[in-house]
Amino acid sequence: MEGGRRPDGQGRNPGTDAPVPDIRTPVIEPGHTFATVTDKISAIVLTKRTPTGWWAGFGFSFTLVMLLFYAIGYLVLAGTGIWGVNIPVGWGFAIINFVWWVGIAHAGTLISAILLLMRQDWRTSINRFAEAMTLFAVSCAGIYPLIHVGRPWLAYWLIPYPNTMQIWPQFRSPLVWDVFAVSTYATVSLMFWFVGLIPDLATLRDRAKSRTGQIIYGILAMGWRGSARHWHRYEQAYLLLAGLATPLVVSVHTVVSFDFAISIIPGWHATIFPPYFVAGAIYSGFAMVMTLAIPLRKFYGLEDFITMRHIDNMAKVMLATSLIVAYGYMMEAFMAVYSGSKYEEYMIRNRMTGAYAPMYWALIFCNVVTPLALWSSRVRRNIPLLWVISIIANIGMWLERFVIVVTSLHRDFLPSSWGMYAPTSWDWAIYVGTIGLFLALLFLFIRFLPMISIFEMRTILPQAEVREGTD
Repeated sequence: MEGGRRPDGQGRNPGTDAPVPDIRTPVIEPGHTFATVTDKISAIVLTKRTPTGWWAGFGFSFTLVMLLFYAIGYLVLAGTGIWGVNIPVGWGFAIINFVWWVGIAHAGTLISAILLLMRQDWRTSINRFAEAMTLFAVSCAGIYPLIHVGRPWLAYWLIPYPNTMQIWPQFRSPLVWDVFAVSTYATVSLMFWFVGLIPDLATLRDRAKSRTGQIIYGILAMGWRGSARHWHRYEQAYLLLAGLATPLVVSVHTVVSFDFAISIIPGWHATIFPPYFVAGAIYSGFAMVMTLAIPLRKFYGLEDFITMRHIDNMAKVMLATSLIVAYGYMMEAFMAVYSGSKYEEYMIRNRMTGAYAPMYWALIFCNVVTPLALWSSRVRRNIPLLWVISIIANIGMWLERFVIVVTSLHRDFLPSSWGMYAPTSWDWAIYVGTIGLFLALLFLFIRFLPMISIFEMRTILPQAEVREGTD
């Protein structure tokens, strides 16, 4: 028996061989069989010849990773003075990019955990690389708090461990909250991702031609045999981890929003930040999933797995969350005026007409105006246009973080401390380097692990066959 195949025939009525009727639209194109699904997905990993395009993409990404290492090495030697941070803008690119990367990481858990609990089958073709994207984005985000503290070799002081000096972390500090939130999120996401991979790792173990591949995939498969007992325990563990991961989608970015919301700085002291940040995270996360899914389905010929139904549903989620983000922008402006605080009123006026006004109006265009095109079904079926919109959404969410951090700090309560912020080349080098790290990890993932869940695609095949027969 092949390692990833269900022996209990999921998708069929117990005690019979009749398929379970399902009138929903199939999530894969008709005409596939278990063998073709397994062959097509596993062949991407088990092929001996690595595509030239993969080498080109990985080489470019690896170059950016080297830039990241160089920039961080120089930062450790020279100190954070090489950044553009100053007084009063003590937070700069480090916090901007940290929040941006954590936001991108949200879509993977949402697609995998929440949609799994809601029994949304359309998640099947995109959940695997969305989960991987979550881990890689969290890895990039975790770099910034470490290097932002100035002495990264002492970052372990943020962890509450017994020590002889009886000095504990300051639990009222949002930095400590971030450590707990992000580390918990990364741990649960890693476990959820790995457990979901186990049946497919067994399939790769059974199909690998090289002895090295058989050993490596065999160790990672943890003795998976595909027995009924294994499937029962697997489904229990997978469902439990989904239940643990679901509240993290809300809690993690809520805690990140507390970095700003608990302060008294104008523009930050707002109760709308937690839901507004969570909606923005889902918006940017789905935009990144679409940014990655569209080229991957084209390059590897996966149009029959990642269908227009998946693209259309992701576009609808982007539209819905962009409307929530737009509501948050309106509430920010309304509360600044309605509060009667001259500081809050000046803050929103400074955002709209001050030195950073072009960035504010650019984010409004990217996050409010551009997503309105997704109301049109024609736009949602236009693959190149959707890809452009997803990139614009990612740019817009980065601009949002920049505006939130910088415009509230560079004009605070005291005009005597006002100043301007401009990132240096080292700020940009670290940011571009983390993008390279993200892409390099993604390239390694799609080369050595299945980017689409093999056993889940085979599970929904009977449903697609029934739908084909009724049509």
